[in-house]
Amino acid sequence: MEAGLQPLPQGRFEGREAFGERIRLALAAAARDGWPELVLCDASFEDWPLGERAVADSLQAWAGAGRRLTLLARSYDEVLRRHARFVTWRRTWDHLIQARVCKSVAASDFPSVLWSPAWTLQRLDLKRSTGVSGPEAERRVVLRETIDECLRQSAPAFPASTLGL
Repeated sequence: MEAGLQPLPQGRFEGREAFGERIRLALAAAARDGWPELVLCDASFEDWPLGERAVADSLQAWAGAGRRLTLLARSYDEVLRRHARFVTWRRTWDHLIQARVCKSVAASDFPSVLWSPAWTLQRLDLKRSTGVSGPEAERRVVLRETIDECLRQSAPAFPASTLGL
């Protein structure tokens, strides 16, 4: 590992600041290590740090040929309202992104997950922003199965642009 680079955190976390920091670190690692796939899953993404410059910079560095991002939410209203940098980035990299909406899962039961082939983050309690993160293969498989079930019940959403007459 290069000097100055910290490994991704493992184990339990608590609080919005810890949650946000793990998202930032994961996206920086995705760019640095060239993760081929990312899945961001949350009912609304309202308290994710998607609108921050550091997150936009990491996503910009990550994006490229052979990369794929899946977004899954109950609604993208808060993304449009709170995360302008992310919306702009999403427009630019539309060809890498699949955005889906799943309204059949209640907001309180909707998974709040950052999934990659290398590492995952899962919020278990949304109100307290507590959860767990790490590289464990078993957790990655279980979370992917949960995400895939929501994807099976989903529909396309959050278009990169709105075409009208």
